[in-house]
Amino acid sequence: MIQVESFTLGPVMTNCYLLYKEVGGDALVIDPGSEPQQVMERITERNLSVQGILLTHAHFDHIDGLEAVRELTGAPVYIHREETDWLTDPQLNGSALFPGIAETRCQPAESVIQGGESLVFLDETFTVAHTPGHSPGSVSYHLNGLVFSGDVLFAGSIGRTDLPGGDYRTLMRTIHDTLMELPEETRVYPGHGPVTTIGREQQSNPFLAGML
Repeated sequence: MIQVESFTLGPVMTNCYLLYKEVGGDALVIDPGSEPQQVMERITERNLSVQGILLTHAHFDHIDGLEAVRELTGAPVYIHREETDWLTDPQLNGSALFPGIAETRCQPAESVIQGGESLVFLDETFTVAHTPGHSPGSVSYHLNGLVFSGDVLFAGSIGRTDLPGGDYRTLMRTIHDTLMELPEETRVYPGHGPVTTIGREQQSNPFLAGML
């Protein structure tokens, strides 16, 4: 059974997820965030072999620790084709837009995805869904009743759309047509804040009132 550990990293309190089945086995990192020392220590402590680093999108708070985690693990990075340039461009990834935030520049990703793929990690199949709106290359990763939604859907809220490439109508269409079509019991692991479920958001998320 897959274990999901959550780490709240950096000044924007971004969720990084570490997935694995057993100590000494294979693992997966989703969104290495900023200041990733906690997750790196856990990888070392558990003697995990990271198979991949999956990015839900390439805003700076989700990628600032990418190079440190990639150097530690040697794992390939996966990103949507719409945001390949964001890894190397502080204007696009947003780090140049906020005073006091150091500019984030990463190396290119090893693997480019577009949505619709099936990726096999930990002997399990992850389905990639293109879920734009918060950013043009946002993706969600689905696995056996779990979805890692990035900054598309939060507990009681939705992703912001005022950053470069954001679009409110696109975001709402994504949520309605993709995430809300998942079973109600699906557990949502968002880019910020606590874990929720699709059913809970259908019933109580104020941003979704009247759309379902």
